[in-house]
Amino acid sequence: MARKKYDGPRSEEILVADLVQLMESSDLPPWRREWRGEQGQHRNLLSGHVYRGSNPILLELGSLMRGHSLPLWLGASEARGKKWFPRKGSKAVRIVRPQLNQRELEGDDGSTEVAAWVSFKPVCVFNAADLVGGDDASQAALGDQISEALGQRQETTIDRLEHAESVLEAWPVTTTWEGTRAFYSPGQDQITMPTRNSFRSAEALCATWAHEQAHSTGHSSRLARKMSGSRSEYAKEELVAELASVLICYRIRVGFDLQNHASYLKSWSSILKEGGSKVLFQVLSEARKAADLIAPEVE
Repeated sequence: MARKKYDGPRSEEILVADLVQLMESSDLPPWRREWRGEQGQHRNLLSGHVYRGSNPILLELGSLMRGHSLPLWLGASEARGKKWFPRKGSKAVRIVRPQLNQRELEGDDGSTEVAAWVSFKPVCVFNAADLVGGDDASQAALGDQISEALGQRQETTIDRLEHAESVLEAWPVTTTWEGTRAFYSPGQDQITMPTRNSFRSAEALCATWAHEQAHSTGHSSRLARKMSGSRSEYAKEELVAELASVLICYRIRVGFDLQNHASYLKSWSSILKEGGSKVLFQVLSEARKAADLIAPEVE
């Protein structure tokens, strides 16, 4: 019997739909998630491999959608090898895996050359909190593995925030602290922030500053993004800056506040609906490039 052809949504479409659902959610409470400094970066539960590129953005958003607090993840096949299985009713989070593609091209003169390009394939990972053991022994092994993975040196809040501000202060674009608005002026290539004492916390200051610094990476002398024009172009730039700020805050270990931007997120969702996975991967790529300028990944 011929195998029935799958005609459901592609993994890329599911990834976009998940993010749109989050952006359009009206029941997210106004809540500021504190940094989980003692738990470390998003990483593979078994290998300890830290997720790189734009994947921390997707894992942070996925954690927000699913209500996860552990930064530990595992693919279904890896979990099965340990007799661990996703809990009934749990849902995976989709990240992207880069793939190097090559194709041999033949010229008019009979010569050949190899064209190479990178594409991104969505893959599913489950949070460690959503895994259960198939028997008592494997359940105990799972608990031991999670405990071992979380056994890290804690860092004081003062040390963490001093490091975060030192990274942001090193960005060469001038910041003036005055008034009650936070914005970036491309013409003057300058950031304006409210006075420091107007922020409710040092983390709130860093998160807002990171957003405006992310905008400044689009200047013609840096990444040269199109930062003005139609409403959709403006929305795309806002989405790039916000996702870049999520990644920057993740790297410098401060909290960030996606929920309190619910109205912005709802308006941004339209560009993902219209452009689909192509626009999503472009936005993720641009957000990662912006974050790389301000707070490069540390191996």
